[in-house]
Amino acid sequence: MHTPPSFDLAICGAGPVGMALAALLVQRGVSSSGIALVDAKSIEQARRDPRTIALSYGSRQILEEAGAWPVAATPIHEIHVSRRGRFGRSLMERSEHGVDALGYVARYGDVVAVLSELCQRLGIATLRPALVTGSAEDGDGVSVALEQNGVVSDIRAQLLVQAEGGLFGQQLERAVSRDYGQSAIISWVTVDAPVAHRAYERFTDDGPLALLPQDDGYALVWCVPPTRAEQLLALDDGAFLARLGDAFGGRLGRFTHTTARLAYPLGLNAQAPGTARTVAIGNAAQTLHPVAGQGLNLGLRDAAVLARVLAQDSSPAGLIQYAKLRQADRGTTVRVTDTMARIFTGSAPLQGVLGLSLGVLDMINPARKSLAQLMMYGRR
Repeated sequence: MHTPPSFDLAICGAGPVGMALAALLVQRGVSSSGIALVDAKSIEQARRDPRTIALSYGSRQILEEAGAWPVAATPIHEIHVSRRGRFGRSLMERSEHGVDALGYVARYGDVVAVLSELCQRLGIATLRPALVTGSAEDGDGVSVALEQNGVVSDIRAQLLVQAEGGLFGQQLERAVSRDYGQSAIISWVTVDAPVAHRAYERFTDDGPLALLPQDDGYALVWCVPPTRAEQLLALDDGAFLARLGDAFGGRLGRFTHTTARLAYPLGLNAQAPGTARTVAIGNAAQTLHPVAGQGLNLGLRDAAVLARVLAQDSSPAGLIQYAKLRQADRGTTVRVTDTMARIFTGSAPLQGVLGLSLGVLDMINPARKSLAQLMMYGRR
């Protein structure tokens, strides 16, 4: 009779959050032989992923604890927040918080490469490419069904962590779900008057527009209604850059170059169900609007807390404790992000309140510092 390989913990999803969890557990004394990472993509596919991710200063600390820092990244020293064509703006600076940077801008593939090499050095078993086709829980553990190169197999684990989230619109609906009626256009652009290490969050009539400093240009995240996204994707580069300049304004001069553009739907999908032996973290637990750049950072905080708990108690009781510990930070971050997303994509009166709020925020130093602390570290 076939006996499947057995592990203490199976982590489905070997992206930054899943691999960070595995590395953090080993750094806290958990045996690497008891951990299995499973992912549907090959490591070569993951390394080639060109997506840009924003890492908070708190996420840098988590990656440092895991042994996965430094990574190739551009530091953010300032964040400029404003409303296009309206009164009000706010400027957050690293000097107010005594940190080297408010955050960092990196490529997904670069972060994955560092974490993958770390997990390999630590001796953590990684099954990829391996598609998870199902799981079944019983009183003794969880059976995870896999398909690798057309071959069906399974593994056993005492606990299962779901860390593979996917995009909004491709997920099963969770307890808290909202479609914002927006798509995010992403690309990398250059300008003729850049400001080094300054990120921009610009609120337009269509939705938020973020420019994150990266190398000698900017990673673009432009949130617009789906029909508007289709129109913008259909434009040639010159026409697209002209529309982008109209939306953002002249703070950085003229937009001069763009890479190929992609778009994906935006929504809130949170509070994934769990069982006695299964827990979801990262995007598998909560998919957020990118307006505050909190998705990956919240996921890394999930990983940090879960590693701390499981290093002490790797039983189902540990998962209960983990859920209690994450309730405040998750709840606050989801509410703040959802509120911001709805205001920034809302009606003209709400947009007017936004401009006034930005002006007030910049005048009240404690309020600005509190918001920045939440974005850097979550609710502590």
